[in-house]
Amino acid sequence: MDALPALLKGLIIGFSIAAPVGPIGLLCIRRTLADGPAHGFVSGLGAASADAVYGAIAGFGVALVTDALLGAQVALKLVGGLMLLWLGWSTLRARPAERAAEARGGGGLAGAYVSTFALTLANPATILSFAAVFGGLGVSAGNGSSTGVAALLVAGVFIGSAMWWLGLSASVGAVRRRVTPAAMLWINRVSGAVLGAFGIAALASLL
Repeated sequence: MDALPALLKGLIIGFSIAAPVGPIGLLCIRRTLADGPAHGFVSGLGAASADAVYGAIAGFGVALVTDALLGAQVALKLVGGLMLLWLGWSTLRARPAERAAEARGGGGLAGAYVSTFALTLANPATILSFAAVFGGLGVSAGNGSSTGVAALLVAGVFIGSAMWWLGLSASVGAVRRRVTPAAMLWINRVSGAVLGAFGIAALASLL
């Protein structure tokens, strides 16, 4: 596998894993509407960075780290579920004006990045997806593959994921000014309820 196909394959993998709209996609959409495209895109970059971390672990065959993450998946699911419940509750109670004020103060862009990075890392099942895909491609530094090929795949994963989040935040941002405060209030309520449902589902999976 030469350089360009490796990078392109990683890009396709990253884009495909990021594209399904789950809790991170919902957060990205809502933050774009409430705080602007920059907040939505940076939120997506947090998820893309976590995807790259898990892709690197799978691609470089770091078995000890993989085993540790899978062994801690109960704790990680608990943390992720509680984070989603908190995000759902705060979103459900938010008013459009309050969210704008929070964006200007508080965690800002750094907070948006860190929250989605942590939330994505709290789903260790993601590493199984990367391990399966990389294994299917026959790429793992632990299996004797070139570390350069693995690095290109990981870089492609990040770029592909970031491209999806850029496109999503830009598309939603293009219609942001047409969303009235009343509509934004309902978006907050629906988004909060859905995020809370994701959190409850994550916690229920522990039972």
